[in-house]
Amino acid sequence: MRLELSRARVLPGREDQLGEWMQMLHERYAECQATLPAERAAFEATFSHTEADGSTWMYHLSLVGEDGAGLDTSNPVDAAHEAWARQVKERGWEELTPMFLLAPPHILAALTTFGRTGT
Repeated sequence: MRLELSRARVLPGREDQLGEWMQMLHERYAECQATLPAERAAFEATFSHTEADGSTWMYHLSLVGEDGAGLDTSNPVDAAHEAWARQVKERGWEELTPMFLLAPPHILAALTTFGRTGT
């Protein structure tokens, strides 16, 4: 399993579009959930933060299996997700280094199984 925390700066003036992007994902939640098995993503979460200098950053937290696929742009929701990313954030991600993950044994076992099998 890979615990990932990534961040990207939101392009200046695109903060409202970040909200629209996340709203699209909320509205298409079931479609997003359907992509998780192929990605071997046990969970994903997105956060935003405004720095002291006024810049807005988005953070993406996920727990994924080692052989999980990335976005599949032949899938309509993944294609829309990628299109929003190109419009809203700077290219690429800065990767933070995971140091510790704590979960009850039964939760960790379920997450690990999903990350390995997608079920």
